[in-house]
Amino acid sequence: MSAAWVGRSVRVLSGVVVLAAAGAVVLAGVRVPADQAQPSGAGGREVAVAPAASTLVCAGPLVLPDGAGSGDADFDPVPVDPVTTVTGLAARTEGVGAGPVTATSLDGSGSTGASEASLPSGGGAFVVDRPTTPVVVVAEPTDVPARVAATSSTLVTAGDLRGLTAASCQAPATESWLVGGATVLSSTAHLLLDNAGTTPAEVLLQVWGPTGPVDLTGERYLVAPGAQEVVVLGGVAAEQRGLVVRVQASGGRVTAAVQDSALDGFTPVGTDLVVPGGAPATRQVVPGVAVTASQVDDAAAPVLRLLAPGDVATTAHVTLLGADGSMTLPGVEDVALAPGEVTDVPLGGLPTGAWTIVVDSPEPVVAAAEVTRTGTAGALDDVPPVDRAWAASVIGADDALVALPAQVSATVTLGAVPADLASGSGSASGTATLRVLGVDGDELVSEQLRIEAGSTLAVPVADLIENVSGTAAAVEVVGGDGVPLVWAVVLEVARPDGVLVSVVDPVPAGTTSPDVTVREGSRLTLP
Repeated sequence: MSAAWVGRSVRVLSGVVVLAAAGAVVLAGVRVPADQAQPSGAGGREVAVAPAASTLVCAGPLVLPDGAGSGDADFDPVPVDPVTTVTGLAARTEGVGAGPVTATSLDGSGSTGASEASLPSGGGAFVVDRPTTPVVVVAEPTDVPARVAATSSTLVTAGDLRGLTAASCQAPATESWLVGGATVLSSTAHLLLDNAGTTPAEVLLQVWGPTGPVDLTGERYLVAPGAQEVVVLGGVAAEQRGLVVRVQASGGRVTAAVQDSALDGFTPVGTDLVVPGGAPATRQVVPGVAVTASQVDDAAAPVLRLLAPGDVATTAHVTLLGADGSMTLPGVEDVALAPGEVTDVPLGGLPTGAWTIVVDSPEPVVAAAEVTRTGTAGALDDVPPVDRAWAASVIGADDALVALPAQVSATVTLGAVPADLASGSGSASGTATLRVLGVDGDELVSEQLRIEAGSTLAVPVADLIENVSGTAAAVEVVGGDGVPLVWAVVLEVARPDGVLVSVVDPVPAGTTSPDVTVREGSRLTLP
């Protein structure tokens, strides 16, 4: 197969992203070309540390339930083929793009029918169609770090896994906090652990549920290099109606996500990937909470999930930031949290629109929100299907990107979150530049944004490119002055039986390493 990357095919939309050393100064295991070392005071040299490559790991195809693929449309839990796509882009700024980019299967063996493909320097977009394993994207830098993002998305239009499942590809880490999912009878949760490194990673799991920390039947796992480990959370932490999972890796870095799906009898009520959010902190911010109209007692109403993982009880103060500023929902403003117990806070009655949720607490907490879209009941089922999406807490970044899957409606939601929410917005605001990037990695259009402190702005990408020739391949938000901004992208697909939804977090652009001073040390004289 001549044009394949990691699945059945790959389409190269532009010369995208997909390594020379002479004499060098050795610093902490990094070879630095000698001609980059410049004299400095006190007998030292200022050494420019070359930026590192950017590595992202993208989720592969969904884990299918037992009985899938039986060929019997009446009994197959997934009667249609899930369509998985990895979409990526390396951005260009003022004509400067990334170095070479490669996209490979996780094990790098090509055993899935595709070995690997490389694209030259310069920036641009790529699409990997129907990968059969997780995908590893490596973008080499030029003189500056590569600014690259990729998104894995899966569309399932019928069956138990009906829904739009999307997530930004992650950088491997030694610790991840996953807030979302359940293991009660109607729910299924698979923990996906991917090791894109060259050494084995030992993974330690901690799980919390509504009654406190869960005594696991298995808590340690060894993930081989270039391999994926799938942990059925219902087997190690059964009958938990709300989960928070902490993943700690040693010996290597891993990426982690929870595939969360649920049924109401035989009716699908959503599938999504729970991705890592912020580690425990006294403030958590959850953007991208785009809700539709709901009643207080709706079973499919949005939910805020909270956990204080320490040993001390606390009270979380919840602030909801919408288009017109902050609002209070009865019973939601102050939430008592017992130590180690997962708490779900219903958000039924929250007005339609995009919201940013801010959680402040004297003790460190973790947080995420679940949004829903209720569809239309079919001729054979009087229960309407539902799709669900988890929005993770994020840390604001001055420059970050989201790659956009094709044929999906995308809305950028931005929240301006001042340090002191109690003081009100006054005349303060936050500014940013929202850039829409085309398939060549260059800017199609940009918009200067000013967002009043304590509010949320929703910007449909289709509105930005309405009068522009070109296809939107990614969005980028570059921070400006004033109140800090946090953002996410809400993805939707309209189907005859209802809207499918997912929320995607931005991928921070690479940062330039500061120069370091190297001084000559004492010389050892051998006898």
